[in-house]
Amino acid sequence: MTPTYNKVHNKFKLNNITYSHKELKEVAYSFIKEGKQFEKSLGDFLIDWLDSKDYINTKTSGTTGKPKTIKIKKQAMVYSAIATGNYFGLKPGERALHCLPTQFIAGKMMLVRAIILGLQIDVIKPKSVLQFSAKKHYDFCAMIPMQLQNNIKKISNIKKLIVGGAPISSLLLEQIQPLETKIFATYGMTETITHIAVKKLNNFDKVNSSVVEKPYYETLPNIHISQDERSCLVIAAPNLSNEKIITNDVVKLQSETSFEWQGRIDHVINSGGIKLFPELIELKLQDLIESRFFIASEEDKDLGQKVILVIENESADFDKGVFSQLQKHEIPKVIYTIPKFLETETGKLQRKKILDSILS
Repeated sequence: MTPTYNKVHNKFKLNNITYSHKELKEVAYSFIKEGKQFEKSLGDFLIDWLDSKDYINTKTSGTTGKPKTIKIKKQAMVYSAIATGNYFGLKPGERALHCLPTQFIAGKMMLVRAIILGLQIDVIKPKSVLQFSAKKHYDFCAMIPMQLQNNIKKISNIKKLIVGGAPISSLLLEQIQPLETKIFATYGMTETITHIAVKKLNNFDKVNSSVVEKPYYETLPNIHISQDERSCLVIAAPNLSNEKIITNDVVKLQSETSFEWQGRIDHVINSGGIKLFPELIELKLQDLIESRFFIASEEDKDLGQKVILVIENESADFDKGVFSQLQKHEIPKVIYTIPKFLETETGKLQRKKILDSILS
């Protein structure tokens, strides 16, 4: 029998305490009235989740445009939680650590998974250096790459960890290879109710460079994928959405259930007739440039578009020797520096706004 959004699993615990549906409402109100800021967000979501409506409103991240509020069916969130639970083999009574902001979908879904799957979840302040007991062990957790990087010595306390929200650097990828924790990158968006696919990052049977650098995203149960005429990913997830979700992510399909992500179609640079994916150029440079940066383009009378590099730095001094890793057509023709990058609330770069400020 499929769980429903208006029920609380009898194995569910929040910060080591068991709550009924009614009791959870009461604790939500206490979080809103007396809690710290991150607990207020937690309380706000619980009030929304436990009310009589069959949907919640949530904000998109604003990475590729202006953040917007969208309506998501609660039962679709339940199906998403079940798919994650089935994929990772999560069982009632297992422990989860919640360290993401609850005002966004990734944080909301950590709570929904606990409520629906019957997990015992500990909620801590979502920040870069996390404060959780080295004596406690967890079966499941979700983080952003910065949290993984800054808490890598504590990660052994977690059996399975999903990481999303930003790319994982090759340096961090190398650092996690010896860890026993099973770590996965996620692919998804607010519209897909967090991830619809995951990619294994470590704990390979045979570790070599080709395996580590080129694993593919594998879809969760009941997710069907295809491509449109642009080679962009199309997602059919009947339990999550009544309509197919057409993305702007260019992919290579490896099978009916797996794909390799190439980059975003709206970022593609056509330079002298050669199509370039900024994300793939960034991958080559990420361990060679200390400051935050990204690859983009601007108009060029000869090439149509030329590659540019935008760096978060006060100084214009830059060692162009790092470009030796790039092919000739990938080398930036112009380098821009900016003291501080604009970010979304979740820490993602607002590339379009940054570019507009530079090029306008």
